[in-house]
Amino acid sequence: MEAAFSLSCPIPISEYPVVLLAHGGGGKLSHALIEKMMVGVFSNPALETRHDGAVFTLGDPPSVRLAFTTDSYVVHPLFFPGGDIGSLAVHGTVNDLTMCGARPLYLSVGLIIEEGLPMDTLWRVVQSMQGAARQAGVHIVTGDTKVVERGKADGLFINTAGVGVIEHSFHIAPQSVQPGDVLLINGDLGRHGMAIMAVREGLEFESTIESDSAPLNGLVQQLIDSGIEIHCLRDLTRGGLASALNEIASVARASIAVEEAYIPVREDVRAACEILGFDPLYVANEGRFVAFVAAHDAERALAAMRAHPLGAGAARIGVVEADGRAGLVTMRSRIGATRIVDMLSGEQLPRIC
Repeated sequence: MEAAFSLSCPIPISEYPVVLLAHGGGGKLSHALIEKMMVGVFSNPALETRHDGAVFTLGDPPSVRLAFTTDSYVVHPLFFPGGDIGSLAVHGTVNDLTMCGARPLYLSVGLIIEEGLPMDTLWRVVQSMQGAARQAGVHIVTGDTKVVERGKADGLFINTAGVGVIEHSFHIAPQSVQPGDVLLINGDLGRHGMAIMAVREGLEFESTIESDSAPLNGLVQQLIDSGIEIHCLRDLTRGGLASALNEIASVARASIAVEEAYIPVREDVRAACEILGFDPLYVANEGRFVAFVAAHDAERALAAMRAHPLGAGAARIGVVEADGRAGLVTMRSRIGATRIVDMLSGEQLPRIC
């Protein structure tokens, strides 16, 4: 006789009675879904690293390290200043592999197409994907298309998955974070989210805010090739810098302290955030990442980042404290006060990536 199998929902129903349809990830509900439901049910060593992708070894004896990741893109509008859903899908998956320390190689693409989508719109997106793949040095080698009824997909949804190879001995993951590590970011924050919101809300500034969407593999490979001791990498997508730091602090059982004055935000982005009531720390980026590097390599890493076009605005923003409270992220303000930087209870900007 087969044993009955059942699981009770691990997320408090009284707190989250429904999955909010507009929710895009990066907040407390998204964190709860991943940590309690997905990791709990699908538990395995690769998943439990809580990284941007799974890292595993092949061969007998094991000799080849690979990274594997997947993501889905539901951005609205499909085209925005600085990019579109097609290039965004390629960049996002390339960057997830890159954050695992891998050299991205191959991608798959799944297109969920709404009935009535103009063929020239689809053609523009496909061409954009190919251009982005060529720029990143990867190949789109397999895929699938599905057409759904009108009104069921808001035009076009894209899923991409990717595989990359790890060709170094570093273990780049949240578990490798150590007290004394220095936090570096490769440029100003908030442009992707505000580029999309400016279009949606009809905001006009002296200069157009463009998304920072870009493939980061070239910049990170430059750091790896330089032999810099990298402990962790994380791209600052949904939930922005604040969510990324909270996720890493939680997994690494680390205390992270950042300096507001050192975090670069363009004035037009800051103005847009103030108008719309957003905090730049939580706004999504698609070409920005945080690197946790050993203190003795921090200045060399910063110089290497600034020597690359996608790291010209790199900045040192904080440290991992040796005597702080595990899992806590704090920020010292411009006036010297310290506050806790927490995970959002909801999502600031739905449908942006």
